[in-house]
Amino acid sequence: MPHYLIFFNQQWVSDHDEAWYQTRVEPSTAVVRDMREQGVLVFAGGLEEDLAQAASADDTSGTPVVTDGPFTTTEQWLGGMTIIDVPDDETARRWAGRVAEGCGWPQEVRRFKGGSMRAAAMGE
Repeated sequence: MPHYLIFFNQQWVSDHDEAWYQTRVEPSTAVVRDMREQGVLVFAGGLEEDLAQAASADDTSGTPVVTDGPFTTTEQWLGGMTIIDVPDDETARRWAGRVAEGCGWPQEVRRFKGGSMRAAAMGE
């Protein structure tokens, strides 16, 4: 089956107080629990928001260079992601809708390209 990435950029999350975020814990974890129970969950998690904790690796000069911080300064950055293994786009979109509902902010969903790297990484 194809694998899909459901993700959000941190800037898509509206400003809310801590009490509001607490209201999202149960619905968002319920979606992940449902994914696990239905056997479609590969991975789910949020990323650290502090970009100072990021590092970048670049080999375009022919020598790998690893530096502190994000690769480029940008107005948007990845906030979290879920990887699912489902049969088709329609099913992936339904799960993305459930994740958006559970979290309370928009999500984007995209299919991973097929290929040997993906198959090897997934043990296929």
